[in-house]
Amino acid sequence: MRLLYFATLRERIGLAEEAVMLPAGITTVAELLTWLRGRGENYAAALSDPAMVRVAVNQDYARGPDPVAQGDEVALFPPVTGG
Repeated sequence: MRLLYFATLRERIGLAEEAVMLPAGITTVAELLTWLRGRGENYAAALSDPAMVRVAVNQDYARGPDPVAQGDEVALFPPVTGG
């Protein structure tokens, strides 16, 4: 799985992107976020507030119950506003 981090999430995690092997049993966006928070303090801090994290799976917006799989590209970013 390819993970992409944008804006403040990139700054807090310290990476723009990474490739990971999705652990067995992780099948949804919510499970992925829970697993990521457990990977270290920087992930936990960056992803602590679910309201401040948006997710796109293969360039389509996704929510907690939506599926994820090993070959997916998952982008994580803060909410964006227009002006």
